[in-house]
Amino acid sequence: MAVGVTSAAQASAASSIVKPLPPELFEVYGTNAETRWEALSGQGFLTPVDRFFVRNHTSTPLIDASTWRLRLFGTGLRHGPVEFGYRDLRSLPSETITAAVECAGNGRSFYTSQQGQQVTGTPWKLGAIGVARWRGVRLSTLLARAGLSRRTVDVQPSGLDADYVTGGVNLGKVRRPLPIGKALEDVLVAYEMNGRPLPPDHGYPARLVVPSWIGISSIKWLGEIEVSDTPLASPWNTQFYRLVGPSYPAEGTVMGRQVVKSAFELPRAAVFRAGERHVLHGRSWSGNGRIRNVDVSVDGGERWHPARPTSTRHENGWLQWEFPWRPKDPGAYTLRARATDFTGATQPETTPYNTQGYLFDGIVAHPVTVV
Repeated sequence: MAVGVTSAAQASAASSIVKPLPPELFEVYGTNAETRWEALSGQGFLTPVDRFFVRNHTSTPLIDASTWRLRLFGTGLRHGPVEFGYRDLRSLPSETITAAVECAGNGRSFYTSQQGQQVTGTPWKLGAIGVARWRGVRLSTLLARAGLSRRTVDVQPSGLDADYVTGGVNLGKVRRPLPIGKALEDVLVAYEMNGRPLPPDHGYPARLVVPSWIGISSIKWLGEIEVSDTPLASPWNTQFYRLVGPSYPAEGTVMGRQVVKSAFELPRAAVFRAGERHVLHGRSWSGNGRIRNVDVSVDGGERWHPARPTSTRHENGWLQWEFPWRPKDPGAYTLRARATDFTGATQPETTPYNTQGYLFDGIVAHPVTVV
């Protein structure tokens, strides 16, 4: 059983999130906070911690690292349960990776605003993503030290935040199984973010970082990992985080990787002056890997022009880009950005509907005004 955990609500009755949420940086939805894209303008490749989005199911827990333990247990271990403390974790060989964490519902609101389809869940626009430099220990290292069985098929990490209750039903700790192949490939048990210990809202003292996969896989405030020689399940891969809709099987499709997206570093309804040269900035990313190219349209998709990359093409991050624009006449304009990754996956005009609004990858219309 985890020790040293208190509720953030006890520390601050005003919010379930610990860090400040100034309105110029975030749009807040209950326990969640979405980064405003204009707040990333000029901020460099990594997302500053003070601008990194927050996805909480309950409240951010405040955890004492000196009493924190990570327990590994289950039929997939040869010698029984094993525990690691915070000092144990930091004494093991470390690795640093740069990777995005993105909510599976990022872009959800566009199912309704662009496609006229009603979906459930937090109405994220495109700001439920952040890219950080994470330092920690490979999950494969911990599993090896714990005595991983060759028969293991799944691992299931769970968090130390409060049990999640919805519709009067207690679903327990937030948890979701990972296939052992992914767990051993590139998953990190992280204790640092952008060169400093994890902040409370982002998983202190330790969290999972699962590159390229939907954010629910990157469990925060890690407390336990079940290691199993039989398939595991939880509400977060049976009730939630499945694609259900007319294009999918009746039982739905379990999600893993993220999809291709692009965003302008601009507020919605930004204003530009006619006849002046402007440089539009944006970022594109994909769960499949590096972005190959980005095209921009300033006339609602009638004509497309290549954007110029301004950062390296990163495997698990995003590509930054720019596009010069000199609008001649005042009026309403619609900007659009369309990315293609190295697998050939390109953002479509529309995304197949699913009831919970996951994995929106359509080209987003960004309205602006020229005066």
